[in-house]
Amino acid sequence: MLGRWVEFEFDCLPLRSVGRLDVPLDASPAYEAFVLRVKAAVAKHGMHNSYYLHHAVCRYYLTNDPKNGRVEFAVEGVVLTGENDLKTRAVDLTITLGKETCPWLNEPAVEFLAESVKHAVATEFDRYIQAGDLTKTKERIAAMQEQIEQGEGFQAMYL
Repeated sequence: MLGRWVEFEFDCLPLRSVGRLDVPLDASPAYEAFVLRVKAAVAKHGMHNSYYLHHAVCRYYLTNDPKNGRVEFAVEGVVLTGENDLKTRAVDLTITLGKETCPWLNEPAVEFLAESVKHAVATEFDRYIQAGDLTKTKERIAAMQEQIEQGEGFQAMYL
């Protein structure tokens, strides 16, 4: 814990991996709401170079004692990467204050930290990308490009 000022935990759903966008008939209300949020994200951002973060938490430690000075935000939304999936390009997130152990916390500080969450997410997602297997990402992109060049990939509707 020493030397860490921000923690970020998340589950990541690459939107290109989503096969279906309909809600199963037996879905719980919570799962139905999740599917609808993912569907809205796909409609807004598309499926390529977009990742849906959920069950995400960003924690700031303002003192060296988590029992005094911890501020935690719940985060959900989309991270968009560049063409080669190598760097975060933008984030579109819902950020809400969660738990906190900071009695001196005020509204301007919450707003500042919530805005800072966007930057923390971009930084941590870049680290997530770097920790992954970039060779497989590059191979996948090359294969998609080859399919398009050979006329086997999706180019446009009805063409």
